[in-house]
Amino acid sequence: MAASAPHDPPFRADHVGSLLRPPELLKARADLTAGAITPADLKRIEDESIRGAVAFQESVGLRSITDGEYRRDVFYADFFCRGLGGVTIAYDPSAIDEQFFIDRAGHKLPIIVPRVTQRMRWREPIHVGDFDFLRGLTSRMPKLTIPSPTIIHFRAGRANISRDAYPDLDLFWDDIVEAYRREFAALAAAGCRYVQIDETTLASLSDRRSWEAMRKRGDDGRKLLLETYPEIMNRAFAGRPQSIHLAMHICRGNNQSHWSAEGGYDLVADTLFNRIDVDSYFLEYDTPRAGSFEPLRMVPRNKTVALGLVSSKFPELETKDALKRRIDEAAKYIDLERLAITPQCGFASTAPGNKITPEQQAAKLRLVVEVAREVWGGE
Repeated sequence: MAASAPHDPPFRADHVGSLLRPPELLKARADLTAGAITPADLKRIEDESIRGAVAFQESVGLRSITDGEYRRDVFYADFFCRGLGGVTIAYDPSAIDEQFFIDRAGHKLPIIVPRVTQRMRWREPIHVGDFDFLRGLTSRMPKLTIPSPTIIHFRAGRANISRDAYPDLDLFWDDIVEAYRREFAALAAAGCRYVQIDETTLASLSDRRSWEAMRKRGDDGRKLLLETYPEIMNRAFAGRPQSIHLAMHICRGNNQSHWSAEGGYDLVADTLFNRIDVDSYFLEYDTPRAGSFEPLRMVPRNKTVALGLVSSKFPELETKDALKRRIDEAAKYIDLERLAITPQCGFASTAPGNKITPEQQAAKLRLVVEVAREVWGGE
């Protein structure tokens, strides 16, 4: 771990990564599914869309630049389905009474459920090509986002992990751990310095209502939260090249302006901040669903926190005064110098995106940059 709190990255004004897809990209994906265009056609449109996304991020003043996750339909699908293979994902309407996404009007969406049908194997770099393309478009810091190593197990459960492929779950975890270690090594060799883990399991399991669903499928939610998943994360992150700054984004679900969990960080704070070996955190804090800032008192001095105070889900634009008051409140529990500001999540964790406009997305990112400059100074 770093000996002192790093700031560069994360930057005082940062963002989680995914951006609203332009209409031409959404159309191209539909056209590919319909057989109207080729994969090469889609890639050309993706490339052009990413060029636009990079220019946009630079124009609003961000120093951390992503590809908007424009090559992905679901934030974790590329790593597991395309990269490792043996995994498929699909919405499961049959489970909507127990596990679902919900919006502030009470409308529900079914959870996406992965199914592991064959062994997952890292055969070649998964996101190095994406990183190389992104790096060639900007002189600022390219950031790569990858999903947490625990998400497949959390969403699938043992019933959706083939016993033919994995008669023993230890082998399942071994394959995942090896994949992350090899991917980190490949990214570092390519020159990647900033990687963000998108982690949804810990916040979801902090919502004790999820424990009943875990119990019904034969899992102990508390044990997964405080023992199994942290151990797997540390195994996956162990030995990563020192050149990589590893951030962890904690999220309670983000799908078309819906979420899937609520509850503060209290139950998991010590484990999250003191046992999991990452360098910084992006913490969701845009609504009361995330609880109070008090757990931030447990963040060790060698780690930083980007406060997710600006909502990527809702169109209303926060005020500078309200955001500054929230930063002051958080600074009662952690030094101001170890804080940054960010939206609470990406704007499009799934391809359809959240229910806001591109103009509202731009206004929120500009607001993040402006507040950071006024609170911490700098460019």
